[in-house]
This record gives sequence, structure tokens and C-alpha cells, in this order.
Amino acid sequence: MSEITAAMVKELREKTGAGMMDCKKALAETNGDMEAAIDWLRAKGIAKADKKSGRTAAEGLVGIASAGTSAVVVEVNSETDFVARNDAFQDLVRGVASVALSTEGSVEAISAAAYPATGKSVTDTIKDAIATIGENMTLRRAAKLSVEDGVVATYIHNAAADGLGKLGVLVALKSTGNKDALNAIGRQVAMHIAATNPLAVRAEEVDAAVAERERNVFIEQSRASGKPDNIIEKMVDGRMRKFFEEVALLSQAFVINPDLTVAAALKEAEKEIGAPVEITGMVRLLLGEGVEKEETDFAAEVAAAVKH
Repeated sequence: MSEITAAMVKELREKTGAGMMDCKKALAETNGDMEAAIDWLRAKGIAKADKKSGRTAAEGLVGIASAGTSAVVVEVNSETDFVARNDAFQDLVRGVASVALSTEGSVEAISAAAYPATGKSVTDTIKDAIATIGENMTLRRAAKLSVEDGVVATYIHNAAADGLGKLGVLVALKSTGNKDALNAIGRQVAMHIAATNPLAVRAEEVDAAVAERERNVFIEQSRASGKPDNIIEKMVDGRMRKFFEEVALLSQAFVINPDLTVAAALKEAEKEIGAPVEITGMVRLLLGEGVEKEETDFAAEVAAAVKH
């Protein structure tokens, strides 16, 4: 059996909010597997399903650029929020987003592309900015959406400047109808995505591994009821239907009008747009998502410095 360390218990507590002894037992029961331990706690009703796995702490900006039937969103990280408010850094993120429009949208393609203002690659331009501003920076993530006929609507939440903020959303809508009306409903859907963070556009597009993990947790929770297997199976099926309704964009209650689902809101909008509408893709980038900042004990740092 794997050794259960204090550091592992601490990490599990931070990820789930569960008590120390519960975390220790969960790790023991799952042979030290962190993800399995999280599911074990959830199955016991000790940890919440939506507890974030770690704190997001990277600074910087998310930038969006669009042209015609394409749009891109990029995340450029810095070490401090102070630098994120710097005009030079903001210009850099805008420039990177603009360059990204001429690529297929991957970090690799953008990094290798020429940055017009310097004549160098985006990678080398960022390196030069690091030397000038004096803080580490990196192009961490990027995505691009396009449609043959329609619009790619955009939304920036917590905007720091035009096209820049902490959260960026793209949503691609395919339609032959009125583009202004299409963009209007598209922006509302993008705002909805910012607020609800759906896992997929449609239920059938939810990652199979994610769905299977939820089903296993529901099975363990339902077994605790002591009911027979045939009843448990129906209970789990019902909870899975509810799960898909909650995480798939089209079946969610529309934040602009909760009386309608997003699918129903789009159907209503088709009257003004004058043609059917299909959402073909979405992207949501939250600054620092999935990056955990190392905590610093300032007093300990000073004490250590004095000793040396």
C-alpha cells in the first residue's frame, strides 16, 4: 500500500474541503490515488461535486480578436496583476490575439507566427517584453472558432480594456439569416456560457470519461440507500439525465430568461434572424484556470534569509 503523507492529506483537504481524518481515510481506501479519493469522498457525501481542484492564481489577461466569420481567444500570463494593468502588456496581448487570427489557432502556430510590430516571432517578441518589463510571461492557451456562414460571437467578462479581461468566451453560430440579429443572440449565449461554464454544447458531446465518473459516484451514493439493484439502476439513470441537463449548454436554463432553455431561446430568436440557427462550437477561457499558485509564508522566508 502507498504511504499516505501529510502533504497528500493537505492537498486533498484543499481540493474537497473535507476534514483531515476523512481525507486520510479516503486516501487509505484508494491506495493514495488522489482522484479516486475525491470520488470516494463525494460518494460518501463528504465533498461537493463542484469543488474546484486547487486555486487558480496565474495573473495576466485573456484577449479576444475577431474578423469576418472567425474569432480567437488567447491567454497570456504574467506573474502579477500589476503587470496585467500595464499598457505595454495590454498592447502585447492585443497583438498576440490579432496575430492568432491569421493562424489555425494553436499555441504552437501562434508562437511561431510573425509579430508585425517587431518583425520577430511571437515567442521572441514575448521574450523581448520579458526583458523590458522585467517579469516572466507566457502564451499559455489559445483557441479559434470559424463558421462558413454565420457569426462567431464573443464576450469578455471583467474587461480590463477593449477586448481584454479575465474571462473570454467564443460561440460559433451557423445560420444564413440576419447577421446582426444572429450576433445579438450569440453574445447573450456567450454571456450565458461565461456564467454557467457548460461542459459541452449537447449532452451526447459530454466527455465519456467524465460521464462514466459521475455515474460511478451516483451508483455508490445510491447503494447507500439499501434499495435493490433494479431500483438503484433507475435512480442512477434519473440522476444522469439531470446531470446532462445541467452540464450541456442547449438544455440549460437560459440565464437571460430562465423560463427557456438555451435551445428554446435560440428557436425563439430564429423568428427575428429569419433562418435556423445551429451552435457549432464554444470556447471559454478563464484566466489562470487549472494553475495553482505556490503559497508563500513571508515570515518563514524572512526567517530563512536571516539564518543564511
